[in-house]
Amino acid sequence: MAELETDLDRLLADDVPLLDLRAPVEFIQGAFPTATSLPLMTDDERAQVGTCYKQQGQQAAIELGHRLVAGEVREARLQGWIDWLNKHPNGVVYCFRGGLRSQTVQQWLAEAGRPVARVQGGYKALRRRLLQEIEQGFAGPGFVLTGLTGSGKTDWLARSPLSLDLEAYAHHRGSSFGHWGEPQPTPINFENRLAIARLKQRKAGIRGWLVEDESAMIGRCPVPLPLYERMQQAPLLLLEVPFAQRVQQIRHDYVETMQHHFNDDFERLETYLQDSLKRLYKRLGDREWRRLSGVVSEAVRQQRVGHGCGAHEEWIATLLGSYYDPIYARHQAAKADRIAKRGDADELADWLATQPAAQVSPR
Repeated sequence: MAELETDLDRLLADDVPLLDLRAPVEFIQGAFPTATSLPLMTDDERAQVGTCYKQQGQQAAIELGHRLVAGEVREARLQGWIDWLNKHPNGVVYCFRGGLRSQTVQQWLAEAGRPVARVQGGYKALRRRLLQEIEQGFAGPGFVLTGLTGSGKTDWLARSPLSLDLEAYAHHRGSSFGHWGEPQPTPINFENRLAIARLKQRKAGIRGWLVEDESAMIGRCPVPLPLYERMQQAPLLLLEVPFAQRVQQIRHDYVETMQHHFNDDFERLETYLQDSLKRLYKRLGDREWRRLSGVVSEAVRQQRVGHGCGAHEEWIATLLGSYYDPIYARHQAAKADRIAKRGDADELADWLATQPAAQVSPR
């Protein structure tokens, strides 16, 4: 392998293991899905070197860095990088700009008999490439899938090679009940996941793209502006599903799935459902919120004693009919002229398959 890795698209689209040598605080702010954080310096060590650089210059900062990462500290970190390479023999290393930190580690590994390539331009070059993908990757034809809450849009998306699951990248289902009980990625990491997914599509010859209709924010993750602007212009596919089927879909997504996610911990399940319902307090009003809160508690109680999930359908049907559907109707009225096709899951899939943008071109 070459000393310098310059094929950024290969690194990103082929899921090449990446060893991130930046400080932990840098990694937390933004990294890549295949990256592992094994920093050359801790946050405190990096801060000391940075202060030295400002006060005494580059050479003094380099010398301080070598004193801080020396002896047993150096040997322990070197062994960590070697262990990582043993697990990922095709991996490459990077620091922020592909400069002194990754060069130093590359040299130490070479001296230990473990040569490794480093990314030319480092994290900054990889990140710049993904920002370029967000700017340019959605310039081609695209489609937006819409439909009433509970229509199973996420499941339908998975049927198409054009699809990009924004909610999966954001780790949030985009509604009051959409938080998964786990942290969302940083906005940078959300963008990185999206851009890599689109890069993989285009590398595979997939020209068009397909996303679910979303607001500007998915939980705490903003949809990148170039994509969001295209989403406001793209043709709409309207997925039509009977009301009863939508109730069942919501029950599956937010009760049965979360019950499994919480390993049958019904206390956690009720907390999740009640916290989600509380987000709708102002819209529902105190009286209706209290009534539905009681319905949720009783439904979870029945689950706990083995009576299944059926009792949840009361509050689900109420929210769909009285809250979510009216909101959707208001929003959809302004987009009616953009609907290119409406129908059930099979009808939409058949129609989309006939569109030129959905054809996969040879690589």
